[in-house]
Amino acid sequence: MKFDLPKELSSIIKVIGVGGGGSNAVNHMYAQGIKGVDFIICNTDKQALDISPVPVKVQLGPELTDGLGAGSVPDRGKDAAQENIDEVRQLLSTRTKMVFITAGMGGGTGTGAGPVIASIARELGILTVGIVTMPFQWEGRKRKQQAMAGIEDLRRSVDTLLVINNDRLRDLYGNLSLDNAFGYADNVLTTAARGIAEIITVTGKVNVDFEDVKTVMTNSGAAVMGMAEAEGEERALRAAQEALASPLLNDNDIKGAKFVLLNITHGTQEVLMDEITEITDHIQDAAGSSADVIWGYCKDESLGAKVRVTVIATGFQVNPDTGLIGTAPEARKVIPLDADVPTMIMQPIVNPVAVTPKQSATAVPPVPSEQPMEPYLKPVAPVVNEAPSTPPVVAPFRPERPVEFEVVNKQPAAPVSDDKKVHALYDDAPPASVNTTSADNSAQRLPPAEHQARVEERLSRMRDLTLRLRSPNGINDLEREPAYIRKRVTLTEGPRSTDSSVSRYTLSEDQDESGERRVELKKNNPFLHDNVD
Repeated sequence: MKFDLPKELSSIIKVIGVGGGGSNAVNHMYAQGIKGVDFIICNTDKQALDISPVPVKVQLGPELTDGLGAGSVPDRGKDAAQENIDEVRQLLSTRTKMVFITAGMGGGTGTGAGPVIASIARELGILTVGIVTMPFQWEGRKRKQQAMAGIEDLRRSVDTLLVINNDRLRDLYGNLSLDNAFGYADNVLTTAARGIAEIITVTGKVNVDFEDVKTVMTNSGAAVMGMAEAEGEERALRAAQEALASPLLNDNDIKGAKFVLLNITHGTQEVLMDEITEITDHIQDAAGSSADVIWGYCKDESLGAKVRVTVIATGFQVNPDTGLIGTAPEARKVIPLDADVPTMIMQPIVNPVAVTPKQSATAVPPVPSEQPMEPYLKPVAPVVNEAPSTPPVVAPFRPERPVEFEVVNKQPAAPVSDDKKVHALYDDAPPASVNTTSADNSAQRLPPAEHQARVEERLSRMRDLTLRLRSPNGINDLEREPAYIRKRVTLTEGPRSTDSSVSRYTLSEDQDESGERRVELKKNNPFLHDNVD
């Protein structure tokens, strides 16, 4: 028996764009095409709804806003969503298992109506995922404050919330034009929704089904997501590394996540076992050993030789004060030290201790603590060389002889002192003072102009030396430069050997034929060279 089932059924996954930013993102997703997903846009601006190619549209608050928008007032957007709450509930009641709420936070409709639509989905038991963007810095402080308040409201109404910071796009792609900046923001939202939805809708060889996604994302709070593609050598490891550096992560890492959903997609070139190991090990190391990693494996012919890695991490601890992902601070336990805590004695004392009267002890003066001091030299009084103390020797008695002295008139020699100055090491002497009077006097004796010129010259040399040391070429030049040039010493050129012919002559003494001695002066000196080495 065969049954012909209708093929045009409503998808279990719906993507709802709320407000101007969310509707633009859904228009971009609709043009890109995501498999197995239905698109809906909700806006208070009727003009923006009319130009959208998305077939399913909901005008929020037609009576309240007259189709003219919420005027960047979140409360007005919230009231407009309350006006169409039944229509939104009817759209979500048809076979919907998972819904994405995309919005640009900071305005009126997305900030105010987004939490209302998300709360309707939660009431219907639908897995609700919020994907929102923070405004750019140049959009103003008020818009950013409204975005923070709207994110806090949306956080309480969804199972999982992905927050994308638009300012990260400037860090990644540089100074973009306004149209390109918003285009990149829409592309990031599309990447996030596609990455999660196609994990479910695209059947893989190692399949990640809806229940796996539900396990990871139900009541998980804050989440981070990354997706990247790579090809060539080490494509698997590079794709995993780039996925963890994705702008979707909003400067957060996946450390401390409870669940990690990992999907690996290849094209015409299949993934090897070693590549699977590289990806899973890298993600597990980044998330921590306690994280439960659920991974899938599928094929997409459009990737060619590339491999795509999608990472979704949830189950983080969120700081209750800032709402940021991170370990919440532990509550401090205060123990008063001066509190009187009664001691309960449960058993009688078997051996009572005899109490003896205390004897007054003699007060002992406290011993001063010795502090280590630096040793230094202490000048002491000169020591006169004296004969060593030895017992006197009694000499035998001799008769005295007269001694005659001769008076000689000589100049007295300068007294030579045998005194030696001895320095000893002591720990209780004050440090010797440095006499700087002579240096100060010598500096004062210079004229002010000359002193200033010397200071400027010294500073100039130091500055020049510092600049040359900062470059490799400068260091090489310093090594090749002679010392007298570096110190700016002027050398006077000496006389050349060619200028004088003294060393060329030789004075010799010979004998002539008659035997007489004569002195001869010759020009050729065989012992000396006129060019001295």
